[in-house]
Amino acid sequence: MPIIASLSRVIEKKDLADIRHFIEATGSQLGLEASVIAALRRAVDEAVSNIVIHGYQGQAGPLTLDIGQKEADLWVCLRDKAPLFDPTQVPPPDPSIPLPLRPPGGLGIPFIRQAIDELRYRPLANGGNELTLVKRDVMG
Repeated sequence: MPIIASLSRVIEKKDLADIRHFIEATGSQLGLEASVIAALRRAVDEAVSNIVIHGYQGQAGPLTLDIGQKEADLWVCLRDKAPLFDPTQVPPPDPSIPLPLRPPGGLGIPFIRQAIDELRYRPLANGGNELTLVKRDVMG
């Protein structure tokens, strides 16, 4: 699966705007539809926010972000050194609980799932996490 674009740096919450811009610029260069770019931007922004806030507990930490293509599918792979966390195992929120009574948070992963077609996770052999977000049939 060839990598089209890559970004590797130590990130903090203040870097989220740069990451959003990177996704938008790469999507534009690839000629993706605006709706596809927006969905990827939302999903990546939420995933990276979770890494910074929950994984790194608001502290700076390393992140590698690769964007690649496999046939007509586009994928974004995020690798971090935060404690292991598999978001694919998080159950969806219980819709039977009225919104005002639900505990705060917990909507980020469902939000990511709505924006993309597939979410894959694997723990890295040397510690950390790899999260891959796939958007299908978007490449010409």
